[in-house]
Amino acid sequence: MIRSLLRRLRDWYRSLDPRVRALVEAVALGLGGIVAALFVVFGVFISLGFAGYQPSPLVLVGLQLVLVQGVSFGGFASVYLIRRGRNPLSLFRFPGLRDAAVAVGGFVGSFSLLIAASYLVAQTGAPTAENSVAQIGAENPEVLLLLIPAAFIFIGPGEEILFRGVVQDRLREAFSAWVAIPVASVIFGAVHFVALTGAAPGRIVTIGILSTLTLVFGAAYEYTDNLVVPAFIHGAYDAVLFAGLYVVVVYGPEAQSPGEAASMAVADLLAVLPLV
Repeated sequence: MIRSLLRRLRDWYRSLDPRVRALVEAVALGLGGIVAALFVVFGVFISLGFAGYQPSPLVLVGLQLVLVQGVSFGGFASVYLIRRGRNPLSLFRFPGLRDAAVAVGGFVGSFSLLIAASYLVAQTGAPTAENSVAQIGAENPEVLLLLIPAAFIFIGPGEEILFRGVVQDRLREAFSAWVAIPVASVIFGAVHFVALTGAAPGRIVTIGILSTLTLVFGAAYEYTDNLVVPAFIHGAYDAVLFAGLYVVVVYGPEAQSPGEAASMAVADLLAVLPLV
């Protein structure tokens, strides 16, 4: 009886419009990466707790980067791609001159959008959320130094293979680029809800900023068909924000408290989830 019911559900799902199925699967894939990260990080840190090991903030953030971006996001996306007969490494190619130009232009464009969004938020007084990892970094500046290279090694590639290489590509099978890119960006922003702290209105505003900024990543991937390009833009964007926050925290303590300094990084594209 259960098998019969499952077959009926499968047949009903297959009868749906291909665009509906693409949208449902894109959302499920984005959430799947988050769920995988929850299980992996929870399992590892529970094991460390039983072993009596209490990681320092530096080790804590480092482990999260490896487990979330590397193991969970990268692993989940790779399994999906392999099951569909595609080598995950085929999404990454050595960049040519055009790729390099798009990467530089995308980096400049993402910061232009950030400046515009920051101005709009300041003028309207809209609330924004905070990211707990930025708060940890503000209180432990050495963490920010770790995050700068990690942005290129883990954050950029890990997030982009999942949200551009998998989610956007799945949407692209059923929709035009004009639909797939913004929808993938909204999914990317929405899954960051759990990584933000504060009231719901502030989280929604921040998600809107994240979704707008990542339109650049999606467009760069669509134009170059090379995941190296959005991964670089993503990593460079975050690295600059981490470096800027480090300068503020270390060299401008009289101007801002650690908590206020952390709020400067609200609009970044942090991919680390505050799971512990």
